[in-house]
Amino acid sequence: MMVLATNNPHKVAEISPMIFSEGFECKPQQSFFNGDVEEDGMTFLENALKKARYASAQTGLPAIADDSGLEVTALGGQPGIFSARYAAGTTGRASDEQNVEKLLEQMAGLPYAQRRARYSCAVVYVEHAEDAMPLVGVGHWYGEILMQRRSEQGIGYDDVMWIPNLVKAVSEIPLDIKNRMSHRAQAVQMVLNQLKQKVQA
Repeated sequence: MMVLATNNPHKVAEISPMIFSEGFECKPQQSFFNGDVEEDGMTFLENALKKARYASAQTGLPAIADDSGLEVTALGGQPGIFSARYAAGTTGRASDEQNVEKLLEQMAGLPYAQRRARYSCAVVYVEHAEDAMPLVGVGHWYGEILMQRRSEQGIGYDDVMWIPNLVKAVSEIPLDIKNRMSHRAQAVQMVLNQLKQKVQA
């Protein structure tokens, strides 16, 4: 049994089936405790590790955590680790709608050739809170930022993140396909592959 270190129901819905499909069990952290650790790291990896260690310390169980966001080339990698609070600055949180509006404003007038972006994700698994050799996975999903919302739906920046090889915005991609191709799916699977090797060793 491992703790899935998130209170985000969308992440639980995306990550849990992958864990179960590989023969492992997990429960979201809200099954054990309430509260979040402060995400004050300078990288996705630092934040994911901090969340995993916190959840493990709270429960005494192994824990898996992710941190992810959108990186836009023309904006020097922004919003990056501040993706969830982009419109609010470095403190507090903003709604998905506010974040998307700020992104579109920042990129107004840029041609598609300058609208390259990627979703990035770091996933960390720890056996215990003091684990000196955590398992780490990293994933990227490349695309372009649209000039306007596609469907007025989707989570985070999904409604303006266009995936050229699928000819769809992320918000239009069926969940089963998204859960196989996304940055988060790549990173989680990388960790699960390492965990299977560890168990079999």
